[in-house]
Amino acid sequence: MNVSLLDLKPQYAQYKDKVIPEIMEVIENQAFILGFKVEKMEKELAEYTGAKYALGVSSGTDALLIALMSLGIGHGDEVITTPYTFFATAGSIHRVGARPVFVDIDPDTYNIDPSKIEKAISKRTKAIMPVHLYGQCCDLDAIMSIAKKHDLKVIEDACQSLGATFRGKKTGSFGLTGCWSFYPFKILGGYGDGGAITTNDAKVERYAKLLRYNGEKKETGAYYYHGFTCLLDNIQAAFLAVKLRHLPEWLRRRRKIADIYRKGLSGIEGLKLPHFEDKRFGDVFQNYVVRTSRRDELYNHLKKNGVEILIHWRIPYYKYKGLKLKTGRFSETESISREVLSLPMNVEITDAQVKYVIKTICNFFQFM
Repeated sequence: MNVSLLDLKPQYAQYKDKVIPEIMEVIENQAFILGFKVEKMEKELAEYTGAKYALGVSSGTDALLIALMSLGIGHGDEVITTPYTFFATAGSIHRVGARPVFVDIDPDTYNIDPSKIEKAISKRTKAIMPVHLYGQCCDLDAIMSIAKKHDLKVIEDACQSLGATFRGKKTGSFGLTGCWSFYPFKILGGYGDGGAITTNDAKVERYAKLLRYNGEKKETGAYYYHGFTCLLDNIQAAFLAVKLRHLPEWLRRRRKIADIYRKGLSGIEGLKLPHFEDKRFGDVFQNYVVRTSRRDELYNHLKKNGVEILIHWRIPYYKYKGLKLKTGRFSETESISREVLSLPMNVEITDAQVKYVIKTICNFFQFM
């Protein structure tokens, strides 16, 4: 049996009767950039996340960049973040002239370890940028408490966590801004790239709205800032609005798949599963990430048996000399980078395929 990590074709086949009319409406109106579909999607995204405002942009990376600029973070400032994530997190901080200051991760959640944050705060620290990795929310009780104590802004990199909750409240609605990605691999993915920023702050919303459109107020043509072009296409917004309506059922399916994995793989010595007993967290399983010291062997075994898997960030990005990131070493990050891999996780995967993956892993560990 062949099991894909992600196969978008079945999803398109299932929803194309809803998607095609949306595409045709955009084409017939010849309104391709921003426009009525973007405004509709922004409103629905804001309502879903619990934010007052949502702004569509061209990617999750640009969402992070604009959020930083909207909060006035720039040269000489420091932003505390995690060393274990996609490089765009630190890259966005670097691009505004600020310095990313890394804090190692919690070995259980793989998210930033709040107990280590305060030691990293300096006079130059302006913000904390937690990343809700793999669909698992960070400990926002601790992070928001630290931010309040030290008068720091919080920018949530929520690109992998749409729908995830902490104490019943959705990610992206705790900090001053939430940043989202609609890259096709994400739970809510477009047919191309896209992203969004959510906020409850009217000043941040206004500044971000101007920045994404070259610093220009579209309605009057007046320029206020040196911005850049990072706009969400109307067609992408149309796709996303259709998909957003199905997100709750997709998340239920993801959690069911995760439960099948849990039941089938629990008890295997040397294999750690991504399940936590803390009821404050509501995971959406953007990725189903397992951990083992035999990671590379397991990777080859699964690949040989037709199971497509993914390894994130074999080398932590702070180790790449070309990025010139001044930092130390982070033992948990480096350990996890050697030991984790993502199993197939998407709403189209069948129970039979999930059980085949489980059987293949059990055979590898000789667990019967």
